[in-house]
Amino acid sequence: MAFSGTGKIWMNGKLVEWKDATIHVASHVVHYGSGVFEGARCYKTPRGSACFRLDAHMRRLFDSCRIYRMEPAADQATLTKAVFDTIRANEFKACYIRPIVYRGYNELGVNPFPCPVDVAILTREWGAYLGKDAQLIKMEAIAEGYSEGIALDTTGNLSEGSGQNLFLVRDNILYTPPLSAAVLPGITRDTVITLARDLGFTVQEQQLPREMLYISDEVFFVGTAAEITPIRTIDKIKIGTGRRGPIAEALQTAFFDMINGETPDRHGWLTYVYPGEPLQAAAAASAAKATR
Repeated sequence: MAFSGTGKIWMNGKLVEWKDATIHVASHVVHYGSGVFEGARCYKTPRGSACFRLDAHMRRLFDSCRIYRMEPAADQATLTKAVFDTIRANEFKACYIRPIVYRGYNELGVNPFPCPVDVAILTREWGAYLGKDAQLIKMEAIAEGYSEGIALDTTGNLSEGSGQNLFLVRDNILYTPPLSAAVLPGITRDTVITLARDLGFTVQEQQLPREMLYISDEVFFVGTAAEITPIRTIDKIKIGTGRRGPIAEALQTAFFDMINGETPDRHGWLTYVYPGEPLQAAAAASAAKATR
C-alpha cells in the first residue's frame, strides 16, 4: 500500500500539505508504539460519496483512546467533521480513511503522560486488499509462500487474519470466533452478521478449532479494506469447491446492493460527504421517472 505523497492531511485542527505532515523523531509513538488508529471507507454511490459506518469507526477509535488513556483535544463529533473536511479538501469521491491518535514529543521516557496527544487524518484513493496490520502474521505467511495468515488464540482456537475477521460456513450455518478469541470487534464483522441474519442465515459466535477450517464449505475474510473476500485454499487444502460459495456471494450482493443504492440503507450505515448530493440524485431519479 502506497500513499500518493500529495494532497492534504488533517493534523491537530488544520489541513496541511502532505510534505509538511511530519512528527519529531523523539515522539513517544516512535519509541513506544503509543498510538491507535482506525480504517474506514468512503464509497462512490449513485446518490453521492458516502462514508460507511463512520460513526461506529470513530466510536471505536475513542474507545481505543480511553483504553490507552489518551484524550484528544477534539471530541468525537469534531474529528468526524474533520474526516469529511479532509475528504472534501482532497476532492475524493471514494477513498480509504485513516485517523490516528498518538503520543507526540515532549520528553523521552517510558512515561507517556508528559507527551501531547496528537491527531492526524489521512485519506487516499484505493480498492480492496487484504490487510497488513498485524505484521508478524503477514510476514510469516509471505515467508512461507502464502498470501495471508490466520492466527490462533492462546488456547489454540481460531482467531483472525492479519487485518481481517474470519467466517466459516458449514451446512449453511455461519460460524465466527467470538470476541473473547482475541479478535478485533470489527465493524465489517458486525455488518456481515447483521446482513446474514437479515437474509435468514443462522450465525454462531463460538470457539472454533483449527481443523474446522479444512472441513468448512466456505471460508472468507471480512474487513474494511478486504470487504468480503472468499478463501480458496488453506494450508494447500481446497476449501469447499475451491471457488466463492453461495453464502459469501449472497453477502457480497447484499453489501454492494446497499452501497450501490439497489436496496435501501435500512440500517442507516451511509453518511454522505458532499452537501446536496443525495438530494440531487433523488431529484434526477424523480425527473427520469417522470419522463418515462
